Amino acid sequence: MKRIHWNTLVETERSAALARPTQARADALRHGVEQIIAAVRGNGDAALRELSARYDRCALDAIEVDEAEFAAAEAKLAPELKAAIREAAGRIEAFHRAGAPQPVSVNTAVGVRVERMLRPINRVGLYVPAGSAPLPSTALMLGVPARIAGCRDVVLCSPARADGSCDETVLFAARTVGVRRVFKLGGAQAIAAMAYGTESVPRCDKLFGPGNAWVTEAKLQVSADPEGAAIDMPAGPSEVLVIADANANPVFVAADLLSQAEHGPDSQVILVSPSATLLDKVAVEVDRQCAELPRSAIAEQALSQSRLIEVKSLAQAVEVSNRYAPEHLILQVNAARELLGDVESAGSVFVGAWTPESVGDYCSGSNHVLPTYGYARSYSGVSVASYQKQITVQELDPSGLRAIGPCTATLAAAEQLEAHRRAVTLRLASLGMHV
Repeated sequence: MKRIHWNTLVETERSAALARPTQARADALRHGVEQIIAAVRGNGDAALRELSARYDRCALDAIEVDEAEFAAAEAKLAPELKAAIREAAGRIEAFHRAGAPQPVSVNTAVGVRVERMLRPINRVGLYVPAGSAPLPSTALMLGVPARIAGCRDVVLCSPARADGSCDETVLFAARTVGVRRVFKLGGAQAIAAMAYGTESVPRCDKLFGPGNAWVTEAKLQVSADPEGAAIDMPAGPSEVLVIADANANPVFVAADLLSQAEHGPDSQVILVSPSATLLDKVAVEVDRQCAELPRSAIAEQALSQSRLIEVKSLAQAVEVSNRYAPEHLILQVNAARELLGDVESAGSVFVGAWTPESVGDYCSGSNHVLPTYGYARSYSGVSVASYQKQITVQELDPSGLRAIGPCTATLAAAEQLEAHRRAVTLRLASLGMHV
């Protein structure tokens, strides 16, 4: 990890210090995804089978998971794993149900009622990766809020293994949260199938979930197409920023950094601290713990583009964090909650020494599908609201139009929209009121 003294840097050097690993939309990647999308749109299920054979090295007979496969998956899992999945789903549901948007109805003037109605997005598509490691937790994070929102149809895609089967834990997690239709599809072809539909896969209105560069590129392309599908958010590699003081436990800090570094070689981890001693101890501890990890080679690649940043104070550490806008922010400091008021941009915050980021990934109840690559400045993580449409309603009676009609007419005249103005003044005239 590169050591940086923040207050010795000029502005351009500070920007470089917080730069993410290049997330290049290379021409080859863009063109490759375009070809995959075109193939799926043109040839449907036949293209899905050909692409699965090419990229996932599996011969798909049935594209959709059947009841026997769901039953076999459940039977294969250990009871304690099934219990943990159900337990996590319960906490995720408790938090998301409590935070779900509520209808609103208010009188903004006498005779003027304005409301907000909530309607679920009819059909949503969930993508659950299963590359170097399957992610049943993502099925929980995406499926629970979809169920609470009341989405009529929920479709889930996850890559098949070489034998043509889906990961058992993903299937069980999907069923646990009420997802009934799962397709053995991965990569850009899965995104294309859900965005445009095929003979087997229904067309979806909005797509959710993380993925590799091909999945991300496919999501960006279909969301830019009026005939495609909306997406949850732009995405990039996973990342964490830890703010730690001199009292932080370097073992804990190192473990938190590595828990993100092992996600992938393009993940980024950053430690910001006013304590040079703490930074030194963490650097040593990261090396020690990394050597013990099964995915140490992946973590080492991520660490090569990560940072240890020394600042003058915790207040400046928060400033650095806000500038970076991390997906995950961990506060390993005394009186950590006191820093929360100054946090402006972060996907999810983990407060105190006893709150590892891992609990948010799995079972604290918050959602782990979060904005990355700096998008936390303007995006939020997945929630029930992500699966809903908010429709406003207004209703006026004659007294209401008398009350706010003159205001409407004045503003319409200022914008030189005479038809707008007359839509009001003609009604007011019928009520014996002239403006």
